[in-house]
This record gives sequence, structure tokens and C-alpha cells, in this order.
Amino acid sequence: MEKFESLREPMDMPDPHFPIKVHRSTFDEQGVVIFPHHFHEHLEFLYIVTGKASIECGSTTITASAGDLIVVNSNELHYGTSLSPDLYYYALIADISLLHSQSVDAAETKFITPITQNRLLLQNYIGNDSKVSSCMLAIVNELERREFGFELAIKSELYRLLTLLLRGHVATVLTQDEYAERIKNIERFAPVFQHIEQHYKEELSVDRLAGMANLSRYHFSRLFKELSGHTVTEYITTTRLGKADYLLRHSPLTVSEVAAATGFNDIYYFSRTFKKHKKVSPSSLRGN
Repeated sequence: MEKFESLREPMDMPDPHFPIKVHRSTFDEQGVVIFPHHFHEHLEFLYIVTGKASIECGSTTITASAGDLIVVNSNELHYGTSLSPDLYYYALIADISLLHSQSVDAAETKFITPITQNRLLLQNYIGNDSKVSSCMLAIVNELERREFGFELAIKSELYRLLTLLLRGHVATVLTQDEYAERIKNIERFAPVFQHIEQHYKEELSVDRLAGMANLSRYHFSRLFKELSGHTVTEYITTTRLGKADYLLRHSPLTVSEVAAATGFNDIYYFSRTFKKHKKVSPSSLRGN
């Protein structure tokens, strides 16, 4: 359980009695990791203001542009990279328990409880929907201006946002057994994702990782792709390239040294793979 928690992003709220917050994020370089693989219990809404980003939510990869909204469900593994040098987005993180009713009513039992229990899953990609965008921007505005009564305004807009999403963008509704199986798989694979994050420089065989999850190679590979959207090899390569990108931009290491430091034994293979995924050569980032 400790390793499971280590992959979970801590989610402190400025006001624990009103658990919702927003971050403004900007990236002026293409191809950089904007957030690593992680998950958390709260719902997260990523609204692209300018530029483009590639966002992975579980097994779904989305190219998001200005005006698009990405919904990250509770306990959903997600990862992002910038696709343009002018990326600017809002990240709204909300604990939906904020909307719990004091008494059991239809809204509570049919919608709020299934969302908080992670049994009602929303679609990840909401493309340029003016009504959804209006709600999102209204919440951001209220959080930043914090005028008298902003809490009421935010709850009102959050209810409206969920209503729009529930009416047009529900992905699936899980039974209790399906939900239990989903959490079981997340717990089983969290140590594997954490091991890759910590030991990406080393030789990482599928058999070794499958053993950590106590699964056969076949079932491990199938569930790994179902959770992450990548084969094991693709996921390891993506992790290594993210580390290499950071070192190329922020360290004095040469390209050869960066390749060796991130688990690539062949400098030519590293250069080809980096250019294929990042659309630029590693030497262009280091100037050598």
C-alpha cells in the first residue's frame, strides 16, 4: 500500500472546508513533460487556453487544443506533454464531496455518490463545447476574484458543469464488482509504475515487472496496456525520453552522457528514438 500511495499525487487544498482549487500552467517549449504519470482521487478538469498538448488518460491519448476540456476521472492514471511553444491551460481540481447533500435525495443517489465512488466515469475529451467552457471559465473567475458569495457561485457552476457532462459525456457506469476490480488493478500496478519511475536507467524486463504484480507475462502485458495505453516497452521508452528531455534542457551533460544516464546504451538509437517522439533532435536542445 505504501508504494501504491507513492504514485498518488498529494492533493492539499487551500481551504479543506471548500475543497476546490485551480492552477494556471504555461509552457514555452514543445515536447516537454507537463506532468508525469500519476493519479489522485479528485476529479481534474484541464482547460486549454492556448496551444496544444497531448494528454493520456488511462488508455486514451488525446490531442487537445485551445477551447478543449479534458476530464480526468478519479484514480485515473494520466500524463501530459506539450505540443506547442505557447501552451497555457487551467487545471481545476475538485473534491466532488463538496456537492454532497445533507439529506439523501435523487441528485445524491443517482449522480454525486456514483461519481465520488468512481463508478460513474466521464468521457475524457470534451471538444470546444461553448456551454462547458463557460462553466469552467466562470469557476476559474470566481476562484480567483473571491468576491462575496463566491462559494455559492462556484457550487452552482460546478453543479451545472456536471449536469452538462452527465447529459452528453458519460463514458460508462461501473457495477460495484467492476469498480472493485478497477481499484484492485490500480493497487496491483502502482508498484510497477513506481519501479519504472525510480529505475528507468536499468534493464527492465517484462518478466521481472510481471513478477512484481504476481501475474503471468501475458496477463500482465494485457492489463498494463489497458491501464496505461502503452505496451511495457513503449511506457519505459516514454519515461526515459521524458527524463532525457529534462536533462538536455537543464543540465550541462553531453548528448552521449544524457543517453547513458537515461538507460540508452546506443547513442544512435537514442538519437533516432528521441527525434521520432519529440520531433526535434537531442543535439538541437543541447547545441552540440
